Amino acid sequence: MAEVQSSESAGKVVIKNIGLLLSGDIDRPILDADTIVSVDGIITAVGKEKDCDISHAKTVIDARKTCVAPGLIDSHVHPVFGDWTPRQNQLGWIESTMNGGVTTMISAGEVHLPGRPKDIVGLKALAITAQRAFDNFRPGGVKVLAGAPVIEKGMVEQDFKDLAEAGVTLLGEVGLGSVKAGEEAQRMVAWARKYGIQSTIHTGGPSIPGSGLIDKDVVLEADADIIGHINGGHTSLSEQHVCELCEKSSRGIEIVHNGNEKIAIAAAQAAIALKCPHRVILGTDGPAGSGVQPLGMLRMIALLSSLGNIAPELVMCFATGNTAKMRSLNCGLIEPGRSADFVIMDRAQHTAGRDLLESLSLGDIPGIGMVIIDGIVRCGRSRNTPPATEIPHVIN
Repeated sequence: MAEVQSSESAGKVVIKNIGLLLSGDIDRPILDADTIVSVDGIITAVGKEKDCDISHAKTVIDARKTCVAPGLIDSHVHPVFGDWTPRQNQLGWIESTMNGGVTTMISAGEVHLPGRPKDIVGLKALAITAQRAFDNFRPGGVKVLAGAPVIEKGMVEQDFKDLAEAGVTLLGEVGLGSVKAGEEAQRMVAWARKYGIQSTIHTGGPSIPGSGLIDKDVVLEADADIIGHINGGHTSLSEQHVCELCEKSSRGIEIVHNGNEKIAIAAAQAAIALKCPHRVILGTDGPAGSGVQPLGMLRMIALLSSLGNIAPELVMCFATGNTAKMRSLNCGLIEPGRSADFVIMDRAQHTAGRDLLESLSLGDIPGIGMVIIDGIVRCGRSRNTPPATEIPHVIN
């Protein structure tokens, strides 16, 4: 259910009897712990049950030896207003994606708004409105970081200062507007960075009318913080050029569901070979012409784990902790002080995998048994994933 953000307090929550605890931290992806304690939506303890204070909990969840991981972070979405996408004229896509384990979404621009303003006053107003709206409104409890203006010709440094002072922290995909040249983009990206606004650049062929080809040279010259959908959105650059971007740039390598799957694998493997897997983050780039993908993040994890031959516990970090660190978010990692955002999963019924990690390495997506955001249970057994072999149980 879409809802206005409430002041509901989660109180003290204990998740115990955890079989596999994925941390989201690529330097230590699996934790030797079976219990998590949180208070009012913030993790306070992670460890063995005997070492944690589990008394006087408002909610106790028996994980039944299933896997607990940080809630997934979709690094690349295109919201508009509320839980509606005019791109597909579909209602409830964000809440449905929460049933796919996503607890946080990051806008790469509200570009699908019919009649989207492209004058400077209008684009600034739209970004501020989107930022305010989603700051107050969480469909299905999902945290949507929105308000990402698409830069246009004629913008000056003061415009970026104005946006930052109004609370805007993101730029929409560079290249979806009239600014497409590397030198011009670099100047505006630098202004954005000066005022604490993070930037993402479109990579590859045009995705919608008005966008255009952004090649490797433009990406390198613009030097945006995130190489957006490095595997194309939808049409990719050549594998050689994508690997060159991974090697010559030190910025974030974003791989998305709505891109070229062959190049997605090549980009992830290039990052592993270059010993910079911490730079890889995942998104869906939805909604798009190909539709809405509630399980897009899970499918990307299974794809890179199986066909990419990357350990699934590392790929889970691409979808959680890597993004949290790169985007300075307080979620995505299971450690004290972080947001109590979790997805509880198990291997899908009848998968050939003997456990969750093996099933991912075989290409099967897991079954979700529960999604928790800020310590509040948002859904039980997912209506979108295959049924989990085992599901958690709320004791009280």
